[in-house]
Amino acid sequence: MEDVVWVKNLVKRYDDVVALDHFSLEIAQGEIFGLLGPNGSGKTTAINCILQLLSYDKGEIKLFGQPMTQTSYDLKRRIGVVPQNVAVFESLTVRENIDYFCGLYVTDKHERKRLVDEALEFVGLEDYERSRPKKLSGGLLRRLNIACGIAHKPQLVFFDEPTVAVDPQSRASILEGIMRMNAQGTTVVYTSHYMEEVEQICTRIMIMDKGQTLACGSNEELKELVHAGEKITIEAEVSQAALMRIQALDHVMAARVHKGRLEVTCENAEHNVADVLAELAKAKIRPGRIWAEPPTLQDVFLEITGRELRD
Repeated sequence: MEDVVWVKNLVKRYDDVVALDHFSLEIAQGEIFGLLGPNGSGKTTAINCILQLLSYDKGEIKLFGQPMTQTSYDLKRRIGVVPQNVAVFESLTVRENIDYFCGLYVTDKHERKRLVDEALEFVGLEDYERSRPKKLSGGLLRRLNIACGIAHKPQLVFFDEPTVAVDPQSRASILEGIMRMNAQGTTVVYTSHYMEEVEQICTRIMIMDKGQTLACGSNEELKELVHAGEKITIEAEVSQAALMRIQALDHVMAARVHKGRLEVTCENAEHNVADVLAELAKAKIRPGRIWAEPPTLQDVFLEITGRELRD
C-alpha cells in the first residue's frame, strides 16, 4: 500500500540556521500520526514544506504516491488543515464560515450545503450556526476551526495543537471527533503539547528535534527505547538502613524518601513492587498507599531530547 505521506531527506535553511536536516517521514493510510518536538524543533516547518506553503532547499515530498508541488491542486483538495491559531472570519456566522472554506474545494451549492450540515453536526455546532465567532467560547471556537478545515471531507488532515486553551469537555469532544474521522478512513497528522492526548489517540509517534528524527514508533515501542522504568511510590517512614537495602535490589535504578513517601524507580520487571514490599516487611515497616506507574511518554521525551516538551 502506498504511503499517504512520504518525505525523503528534506532540508530547509534560514540563512545559517538549518531548520530541517535531511528529515524523512512515512505515514501509512489510516494512521493517526503524532509529531512531537520542543518549540523550534522543526515540526511546523516540516508541515509547511509538506503542504508547499514553504519552499525548501532539498528533498522529495510525495502525497498519495504523487509528487507534491505548489500547483498540485488535485492533491490539495484531498487535504485538510486545522491550524493552531484560529483562522475564521469574524464578520461571518458559523455556517457562513464553514461554507466559505468548504467552497474553496466544492463548487456545487447543493453538495456544499450537505457537507456544511454534516460538519456542523460533526463538531456539535448545530445550535450555533447563526452565531458569529466573537460570541463563541474558546472551546466552541476551536470546534469551528476544525469544521472549517474538514468540511470538504479530506482524506488527510493536519491538526496543529487543536486543543490549546480549551476546557476539558471541548477537548474530549475534539479528540473523540478526530478518532471518529480516523475510523471513517481519514489519515491524521497530529501535533500537541499534551502528552496524554498523543498517548490516547496516536497509532504511531515521531519525536524530532533540531530538524531531525530522534525516534519513531508506537507508544509502547518508544517506551521500550528508554530506561525510565517503573515508578513506585509508597507512603511510609523508611529508615536509612532499609532505604539502602532497597537501593541495592537488582532492578532498582534509584530510591529516595521524600515528604513521607518512598519513591523508587525500577527497570521494567515483574516483581518490582513485591520486592520493595518484602524489604519493608523485613524492616517491620508498614506501608500506606501504594502507586505503581509505568514510564510515560513524557519520560521518553525527556530522556531522548533532554528537554521538556514546552522548552
